[in-house]
Amino acid sequence: MTHPAQPATPRWGYGTNGLTDLRLDDALALLADLGYDGVGLTLDHMHLDPLAPDLATRTRQVARTLHRHHLDVTVETGARYVLDPRRKHGPSLLDPDPDARAARVRLLLRAVQVAADLGAHAVHCFSGITPDDTDRDTAWKRLADALEPVLHAADGAGVPLAIEPEPGHLLATLDDFHHLRRALGSPDALGLTLDLGHCQCLEPEPPADCVRAAAPWLRHVQIEDMRRGVHEHLPFGEGEIDFPPLLDALAATGYQGLTVVELPRHSHAGPRLAAESLAFLRTAAQGGGSA
Repeated sequence: MTHPAQPATPRWGYGTNGLTDLRLDDALALLADLGYDGVGLTLDHMHLDPLAPDLATRTRQVARTLHRHHLDVTVETGARYVLDPRRKHGPSLLDPDPDARAARVRLLLRAVQVAADLGAHAVHCFSGITPDDTDRDTAWKRLADALEPVLHAADGAGVPLAIEPEPGHLLATLDDFHHLRRALGSPDALGLTLDLGHCQCLEPEPPADCVRAAAPWLRHVQIEDMRRGVHEHLPFGEGEIDFPPLLDALAATGYQGLTVVELPRHSHAGPRLAAESLAFLRTAAQGGGSA
């Protein structure tokens, strides 16, 4: 007999991509002082650069800092220019150039190792935008082929790979996630990053229904406010999402990982928004009342 999941207590995190004006040590200390449970750590030139020398030593230092502050972590790979200073999020897993795709694969493999060394609960990634003059069937094949070695590494490291449906990308919706999962033979190592704002932005079903549908594959959750049809990450209260029922639905899935605030364009106000976001989310999660 299958029993329903026990409601889970939310575990809040904040993304370092919204704290890029802070040194990483300062950002982690800030989040701990505010009362966050963890952090979404984007590997970038200012925060644990995945391409700089001696990554293993620097990762051990970050692991000690996380432990000292009692913070859990998810490793995120959405840095805008970490691989190419001229192309946002380039190259992608869909790049026509095999060498360029291989550079993204190497980044993801490094992210898996970093995640294993940090004891992270997931590694986040996304597909990328379908290049011009590339048909969808070719793009899907490139994505599946590129992810196979990453999934093998993730499985060996015991860290799930959590791919994110991203508006405008090849893999943009929950239906697209299931298309990829089937194409890869439903590997255990492939999970889902669900951005709750993206559900508001473009999924056909309400965000709470998206959460319930995604529950079996949830490995990482991102959260912010958003408006229908507009892919703009907004501070809480500036969009259209009704958060109490959405958070009730998430708790009811039994999801145990971090729910990470994702405000990558608000680093100029990062410390203030980190404090305000946590206060908002704690209120919204209490008893399903109005936040």
